[in-house]
Amino acid sequence: MAKRTSQVIDVECPCCGSTLQIDVETKAVIRHREPEKKPPIEDLHTAVQQLKGEADRRNEVFEKSFASHLGSERVRERKFEELLKQAKEDKSGAPPKRPFDLD
Repeated sequence: MAKRTSQVIDVECPCCGSTLQIDVETKAVIRHREPEKKPPIEDLHTAVQQLKGEADRRNEVFEKSFASHLGSERVRERKFEELLKQAKEDKSGAPPKRPFDLD
C-alpha cells in the first residue's frame, strides 16, 4: 500500500491565541496547542498593595458622589427659586393654553 503524504497547516485562533494543526486532505484538527499563560499574580506583595490602593480609590469616588448628591438638592432648590421668580415677573398676559382647552 502506498503511503500518502498529507499536508498539515498551522492556524492560530484570533480569539484565544491557540494553535491548531489541520490536515488539509481530511479537514480535521490533528493537534491543538494552547498558548502559554503567565500566572495572574506574579508578585503577591505588589498585588496586595494594588488592592489596597483600589479600596482607597473606591472610597474617594464614593465620597465625591455622596458630596455631589448632597449638593444637588441645593442646586435644584436654587433652580426652582429662579424659575419661580421668572414666572412671577413674566407679565406677558394670559396663561398658556392647555391641550384640552383647544377642543
